[in-house]
Amino acid sequence: MKRERSEGLSRRRFLRGAVGMGVLTGLGRILPAYAWQSATAGTEVSTSKDGTVIDLTIRKRTFDIAGKNAMATTIDGSVPGPLVRLREGQTAVIRVTNRLEEDTSIHWHGIILPADMDGVPGVSFPGIKPGEAFTYRFPVRQSGTYWYHSHSGMQEQLGHYGPLIIDPAEPEPFAYDRDYVVVLSDWTFEDPHKVLAKLKKKGGYYNFQKRTAGDFFRDVGEGGWRSAVSDRLMWGRMRMDPTDIADVTGYTYTYLLNGLPPGANWTGLFRPGERVRLRFINAGAASYFDVRVPGLEMTVIQADGQNVEPVTVDEFRIAIAETYDVIVEPKEDRAYTIFAEAMDRSGYARGTLAPRHGMSAPIPSPRPRPLRTMADMGMASVNGEHGMDKAGHAMAPEPARQGSVMHGPDHHGPGNSMVAMMPRSRFDEPGAGLEDAGRRVLVYGDLRSLTPGGDRREPEREIELHLTGNMERYIWGFDGKKYSEVKDHPIPFRFGERLRLTLVNDTMMDHPIHLHGMWMELDNGAGAHKPLKHTINVKPGERLSVEITADALGPWAFHCHILYHMDAGMFRVVSVSQGGGEMKG
Repeated sequence: MKRERSEGLSRRRFLRGAVGMGVLTGLGRILPAYAWQSATAGTEVSTSKDGTVIDLTIRKRTFDIAGKNAMATTIDGSVPGPLVRLREGQTAVIRVTNRLEEDTSIHWHGIILPADMDGVPGVSFPGIKPGEAFTYRFPVRQSGTYWYHSHSGMQEQLGHYGPLIIDPAEPEPFAYDRDYVVVLSDWTFEDPHKVLAKLKKKGGYYNFQKRTAGDFFRDVGEGGWRSAVSDRLMWGRMRMDPTDIADVTGYTYTYLLNGLPPGANWTGLFRPGERVRLRFINAGAASYFDVRVPGLEMTVIQADGQNVEPVTVDEFRIAIAETYDVIVEPKEDRAYTIFAEAMDRSGYARGTLAPRHGMSAPIPSPRPRPLRTMADMGMASVNGEHGMDKAGHAMAPEPARQGSVMHGPDHHGPGNSMVAMMPRSRFDEPGAGLEDAGRRVLVYGDLRSLTPGGDRREPEREIELHLTGNMERYIWGFDGKKYSEVKDHPIPFRFGERLRLTLVNDTMMDHPIHLHGMWMELDNGAGAHKPLKHTINVKPGERLSVEITADALGPWAFHCHILYHMDAGMFRVVSVSQGGGEMKG
């Protein structure tokens, strides 16, 4: 094993100037180097030595996708932005110049740094004005796969995002021969502000997978007229839809892999028998992806940039803003499809691993759209009505499962349309649409940090926050309140304290919750090996806890990473100070 690691490291040094590259020919597009050049040569933005300045420029540029032009917000002229590569232990110096006609910013997602370098306008710095530049300077205290993106307006949806890789100071505990960055994202030719306006008028505007008259008569045949009618009436009274999996769908989205639509077929090369590292980054504005490489097992080695005990799976769901690093070992002289299917099954992103240029593999057939179930409602009645079975049909309430907690009396007012009466941990569940996948699917319960956590203290106190929303009015927030209602009342953390944050999802949608500036240790039963996460997906009807060491002074953003949810109010500020204080609002 020692020899294998040494060989892997030497190869990685050789490929350092080209890591993350892929193969693409014949397309004149605004793509970064790793999306189109061969894995044996190329350039990337990097720091050759400590303190070297990286220059990034934000500007508008025409974006060609599948033969259709649109205007993108680019970083150094590309979508996604260039691969920024740092090294653990150095000081990063990154100068960002704004050539837009509006303010911009860059947030270094998942990076532990001083608050004034975090890049959130109105929270930790004023933003970058048109024609001006801002220099980010921070010590690099971690390693792994991360990404960066705008925190200004809707620029993230318009192409303002890119990958960030930090090489470790010490040899990694796993060996590999090839290394590719795989950035997943979503693109709409609509103005994202108009997308949000449509959602505010009708929350299900982009959902074209609703149940039909044919579904109704099928349900009548399976369960009888009374059951089918009762089911439809119940959903109507709740003003909810069991097909409401994603707010924005493939109706308007083109799903991209390294900036390329499925037909462009991004390709990463390998030699049979090599170990290939794939660094998956979900840079989508509103899309979850279910990722698989048919014919290959994937060994998960990192989650959110942190080493985990290797776990072998056939598929994993990657929430918005999460990263997963996997190793695959293609032994045959053939192509393999990298398939990232949208959670609601309305489309997919696709690439290829192949031994030679121009090869492709079969694309999996689309799977049936998932439906929300009784578990998504918190396993209990809502407004006096019963929940649903797996097919979305009405059924009698079930007794509480182990780990479930009765919801309190607070229904959170008009900012929330339902409560999960018996929310519980769902760490052992892969998520909607993956329950009967017929393959090994990664779940949060599988994640164990490779090394024990450093802070073994028990939490001194607990903060409970409810994720709330009203789909009819497209209002999202915490505890029934939008950010505009509580912006003057940050959530207080005391510097140095150890606390437990419990999140309860009272909505019927998944929410990727991101805390800036500090790690969240996911309390998934792994004991001292709790995984460190910067983004936690909270399933509908779920109650979960994370432990946090408040070791970073300053104001920090805390929000849902679905861009449209955040803009509609699902955002708070956490204030870490020497004194702390009582939580208000």
